[in-house]
Amino acid sequence: MPHEPIARLRALRAVELRTPAVTEATDFYREVWGLETVDAEPGAAWLRGTGPEHHVLSLTRADRPALGRISFAVATPAEIDAAARRLEARGLTPVHGPGPLGQRGGGYGLRFTDPEGRLLELSAHVEAVAPRGRDAAVPVGVTHTVLNTTDIDAAVAFYRDVLGLRVSDWSEHQMAFLRCNADHHCLAFNQADRSSLNHVAYEMTSVDHFMRGLGRLRHHGITPQWGPGRHGPGNNTFAYFTDPSGLVCEYTSEVAQIVEDTWIARVWRRTPELSDLWGTAGPPSPAIRRHMAGTPGPLTAPEGTA
Repeated sequence: MPHEPIARLRALRAVELRTPAVTEATDFYREVWGLETVDAEPGAAWLRGTGPEHHVLSLTRADRPALGRISFAVATPAEIDAAARRLEARGLTPVHGPGPLGQRGGGYGLRFTDPEGRLLELSAHVEAVAPRGRDAAVPVGVTHTVLNTTDIDAAVAFYRDVLGLRVSDWSEHQMAFLRCNADHHCLAFNQADRSSLNHVAYEMTSVDHFMRGLGRLRHHGITPQWGPGRHGPGNNTFAYFTDPSGLVCEYTSEVAQIVEDTWIARVWRRTPELSDLWGTAGPPSPAIRRHMAGTPGPLTAPEGTA
């Protein structure tokens, strides 16, 4: 009898990045990128967007820049407990929980690793903060993360069968876009020669906010390393940058909204005119491709500062 997914994921809640340059990265994401620090301590920081999430990005000191943890929202603690039981039924043991997360922002959840060693967190009852106004050209929160994988079919199968994500589209057999709600994708996988972080994308309220955000970065002397443009799969705008650690961050807006009963997944050809529907971005630079490949090394993040 096939197993059902362990939980219904409501949204991508937050991403943890590990970096040897916590102070510099915190300054960048606060002063340039537009997030706001909600808490900090030596070697760690937690930053929010304009939405109600306590934090959408956490930064933790480490020897090399890498993905630390991906956190998904689940509705209730009871669903977290059920998810833990379903994980165990699949022979997968949580590395933490189910129980209080003991992290900034609190919450009840569990953590476990996927087959390539990424640390995943499911959480409920995380503290909310008062939403900020959306007039400023700053991010609402994280909207998707793209992950490099050495086996795209196995990665898609795990996140579909275990976590219940749905495939929205493919870009040939090179990329797969997966969703947990109406947004076209909250995760995407890119076939690569190593498993690593490709980039983290932040939602801007509108195309106007997106372009004004690019203007603010330009005032700081920072121009996109790829973009601005509009992708075919997902129909979202894009502009890619690197943070002080060399990790790739993206401003995006207007991601396609999925109507479950009518959406049919497609396979997009990998051509310049479909990679950028506007034709404004040009090809990705060798530098941004190199940064998107991620850093070599083990994926599994140690349980430490939360």
